[in-house]
Amino acid sequence: MELQEAILKRRSVRRFTDDVVTDQELQQLFEAVRWAPSWGNTQVWEFVVVRDKELIQKITETYRMDKGTNPATKCSQTASALIVVCAKTGVSGCYGGKENTKFANWFMFDLGIATQTLCLRAHEMGLGTVVVGLLDHNACKQLVALPEGYEAVAVLPIGRPAVEQKAGPPRKAVADMVYRDTFGNKMF
Repeated sequence: MELQEAILKRRSVRRFTDDVVTDQELQQLFEAVRWAPSWGNTQVWEFVVVRDKELIQKITETYRMDKGTNPATKCSQTASALIVVCAKTGVSGCYGGKENTKFANWFMFDLGIATQTLCLRAHEMGLGTVVVGLLDHNACKQLVALPEGYEAVAVLPIGRPAVEQKAGPPRKAVADMVYRDTFGNKMF
């Protein structure tokens, strides 16, 4: 599969088969992730792979449900595994322990790149993922026993898709998001 095809066809998957994603397949995913770029090559990402069904249940109970049921709950409970995406804080975007960018928590940018890398590689391998960010991060952090200086940022249920992928929702046109020299001066 070519990269452009993976970018165009990868979708969030919320229904999985009972087939197990093997440790060897997970290792292939993380081999790709370790090559993702990061601020000053700090590689602040850490991942906790959760297979224990009781712990999976407890983690899904941390999902916030402000308006009814979080759509990721059911798929998380039936996933082959949950991947808790974590970050070491105080490193990315920092020099000498001090934030050096206008935007605090630069680790979120690094984790976004690593997570996208993981999701695209999973898609290429015939696996499905969905990024879950609506959760009680502190409760999840405690459940996976993260030490101080680390944050649980997202959860990725992973498995083999149970349904054929559909076309994605409409996207902005390039002309509506790219400007030349100054904002509003359309490039295309």
